[in-house]
Order: sequence, then C-alpha cells, then structure tokens
Amino acid sequence: MTHDQNIDYSGAPEMPEEAAGSPSDGKSKKKQLPFWIELPLLIGIALIVAVVIKTFLFQAFYIPSSSMEDTLQINDRVLVSKISYTIGDIGHRDIIVFDDPRGGFEQPDEGALDSVMRNLLESVGLAAPQSEFIKRVIGLPGDTVTAKDGDLLVNGVIQDEPYRKQPDRPLPDFGPILVPQDELFVMGDNRFASQDSRFFGTIPIDTVVGHAFVIIWPPSNWTGL
Repeated sequence: MTHDQNIDYSGAPEMPEEAAGSPSDGKSKKKQLPFWIELPLLIGIALIVAVVIKTFLFQAFYIPSSSMEDTLQINDRVLVSKISYTIGDIGHRDIIVFDDPRGGFEQPDEGALDSVMRNLLESVGLAAPQSEFIKRVIGLPGDTVTAKDGDLLVNGVIQDEPYRKQPDRPLPDFGPILVPQDELFVMGDNRFASQDSRFFGTIPIDTVVGHAFVIIWPPSNWTGL
C-alpha cells in the first residue's frame, strides 16, 4: 500500500460508549445516600472519633473550681495529653489530671446514648468529669515534702512558687511527708481552696489520666502550662 492511497473506514464497527470511557446511564454512577441518612451517619462517626480521641490521645478538661487559681480560672478549658507519660516521665510542677483518690465514686446508670453524649461533652470540655481532679505535682517518689513557717520545702529546699496564689495568711505547717514509691504528692495552686494530698494523701501514679499542657478556652486566657 502506498502512502497516498485512500482508505475507506466507513465499514469499521463503532466503539461502544462504555469502552470509550463514558459511563453508561445509571449503571456505573455511584449511588449517593439521601441526606437524611447521610447526616446521622456522619454525626455517629464524629461521636465515635471523639470518644476514641478522648480515651487514647487527648481530652479537654473543664475547670469547675478555684483550686488552681491564679493559673487556671473557673470555666477555663485545658487540653490534657494522655500519651505524655507513655513516652516521658512525670516531673515536678507538672499539672496533671488524675482519678478521684477518695474512691467510692459510682458512675450513675446510663444508657448507651447517654454514655456517648457524656463522653463527647467531656472530650470537648463542655462538662466536668465527675471523678477526676486537676492539681500540680509537688513531690515525686522518694521526695520529702514539708511546710514550715509559711514556706513549702521539698527535700529540705524552699520552693520558689511564682504560680501559687498569694494568700492573706501563711501556709499552715505540715509534714514532713515521705512520698512512697509509685506515688505523687499533689497540691492546688490556690492552697486555701484546694482539697489535695494534705487531706487525701499521696496518689498512685497509675491513677494519672494525663498532663495538662495548654489552656484552650477562653481565647483570652490561651497559654501553655
């Protein structure tokens, strides 16, 4: 066949539309769920994600009392890392959230939906956990904690505490208290409005929920801890 020969393609079969890449009517299109089904699905997924994040990674914690003033104000929300102490150690002056050491707390009976909603509200800081406290670490295992003549001493060294709310009267004497192994001595920054290790004793390290590391609400109070 020479270069300038005419070739007649009129008899060649046409390529079907589907083979050419065009979707056939209705068959290859992905069916979309109705909005009234899709919305509850999305909400359900969001709830599950929020609960998983709260359980394993981070939790917003609502400040319900004045025990940590002036560092934390009533109605502040702090973000608590639940993985900090899996990769690092608890340190002096860390602000931690821990389970109520007094025990005896019983979660009220609740259905599955109530449990999910409670977890969701707690995870975003819209409700205060009913069985958790937030305090500052003063003594680590093996430390001796004492209050004398208005000063706080750890292992005999007077502590400089710029975070402590300045009272109109001196801190009452206590101690010396030796912190047992695997336990912590904790106190609130507002010493005269705080139920802490002076009253309920040292707390087991395995009751620590996580490390509070930043104030996230209100925006005017945003700061690292």
